[in-house]
Amino acid sequence: MRTRVGGLLGSAVLAGTLLVGSTAVAPAAPASGTPAALAGWDVQELAPGLRLYSGVVGTTSPAQHWTVTVQVPHDTGPNPDPDAPVADLGSADGATALAERVRAAGFDPQVESVPWPDYADTPHGTLGWRVRVGSYPEQAAAQSTVDALVAVGLKAHADWTGFDGTAIPGPWRIRVAVVDPGYRGGVVASHGDTVSGRRTTSAQSAAAGALVGVNGGFFVISPADGIPGTPAGIGVYQGELDREATNGRVDLVLGEHPAIEGLTTQVTVRAGAAKRVVNGINRKPGLIRDCGEPGDQPTDKPRHDTTCTNPNELVLITPALGGPAPDGPGVEAVLDGHDRVTAVRPRGGAVPAGGSVLQGIGDGAAWLNAHARPGTRLAVAERVTDDRARPVHFDRSDSVVGGGPWLVRDGRVWINAAADGLVHPDDPAWIYGWAVKRNPRTMAGIDAYGRLLLVTVDGRQAGFSEGFSITEAAAFMRSLGAVDAMNLDGGGSTAMAVDGKLVTSPSDATGERPVGDTVLVLPPGA
Repeated sequence: MRTRVGGLLGSAVLAGTLLVGSTAVAPAAPASGTPAALAGWDVQELAPGLRLYSGVVGTTSPAQHWTVTVQVPHDTGPNPDPDAPVADLGSADGATALAERVRAAGFDPQVESVPWPDYADTPHGTLGWRVRVGSYPEQAAAQSTVDALVAVGLKAHADWTGFDGTAIPGPWRIRVAVVDPGYRGGVVASHGDTVSGRRTTSAQSAAAGALVGVNGGFFVISPADGIPGTPAGIGVYQGELDREATNGRVDLVLGEHPAIEGLTTQVTVRAGAAKRVVNGINRKPGLIRDCGEPGDQPTDKPRHDTTCTNPNELVLITPALGGPAPDGPGVEAVLDGHDRVTAVRPRGGAVPAGGSVLQGIGDGAAWLNAHARPGTRLAVAERVTDDRARPVHFDRSDSVVGGGPWLVRDGRVWINAAADGLVHPDDPAWIYGWAVKRNPRTMAGIDAYGRLLLVTVDGRQAGFSEGFSITEAAAFMRSLGAVDAMNLDGGGSTAMAVDGKLVTSPSDATGERPVGDTVLVLPPGA
């Protein structure tokens, strides 16, 4: 794998203010030094070659206030993700009609346009329109207006304008773990004992004895979307491919030379001369969280926070899943450690230690029925390639977590929002709430010296820490000198643990959220 070095357009953190779009200078420090943007921050040396920087950047502006946002009627269906954006943005006609309803209820609404951010692959101009009512110094006063609007049949919520992602002052509570390229400990991705199931970042960190841990990639939350806790995108742990990539998205590769790459996975099975694609690994056949695979409906491109379907699949289940193969219609072939079929049976049985189970539905089931016989060999082959179609090989020290979108690429701020699946057709509210507005974020980057940067910013806490928009996240990563950077899972999932103890402030009312996988910095000798 490689680290690419390119131009230096980005942003800088100067005098405690995030300056989006200004020119940054490449860090002048050696690989073991402090990135220039972090000078003056609180620093802890956790081990030789591993430092943790903590800082509060910016202050609350007097212009920030509470207001009420009235939700634009838009039926996108149920979404179990607690971070799923609400319908705060719509068309000009929809917002105008909604404003008339608000006015008829006795309030004075404002219709406000929201522009497209400067992403690499999205349109310019107006993203959508929102409807707001009033300006309030306290949340309780805004909530009174919300209650009155709800009483007349409208949907509304109190909104802090500091979360809009347009006012610069902050504050932001940020932590940056810097791992030097000569660090003698390991940096790995971990799902805990099993690919399935959810555990908090602090619990996974404590169990592994990690010095630093941050939450990793996106994952399945609801059984309606697959197997809870399994990655929604690539998962490689201890060198084993335990979940296929969301082809077209960016990934964090960990090992001797960390890298940020767009990886593609191709898995096949062969029975004699017959060959077929294996659509997935360690997930429920027919359900593909975040899409991105041939045959997916409604799209075979990445679409974040969406579960696509495919009625014709083969899915490989390995012991790493941590339980029986998922049940349901179709058939499964049980394979021993040499890919020999030991049984063909209905779906839902145990996965043999050292072996695997190949499940089929629709055409996939028909293929198994035609080719899987006890004693025959179903040879499964896996291939991983980078964004230049070069093969990528892993050993037991390597791991990969998915994420997205890109934030910095070849030294320049570069956000591929559309290609990454953040643009939902006919629903501007989705990208507005998820990417344009400020949220807690977890980010990873690699600078020109090969240092790995693991970054968290607390968010959704008015006056304490507001979080980053995706544009602000990219600007901050560039200010650290990142030549490549990406977004990991965020929102209520954002967490950093030090010595197994949570040091971030979760945005969920219930506290730290259990997640799928984590990125762990292990001590030397571990």
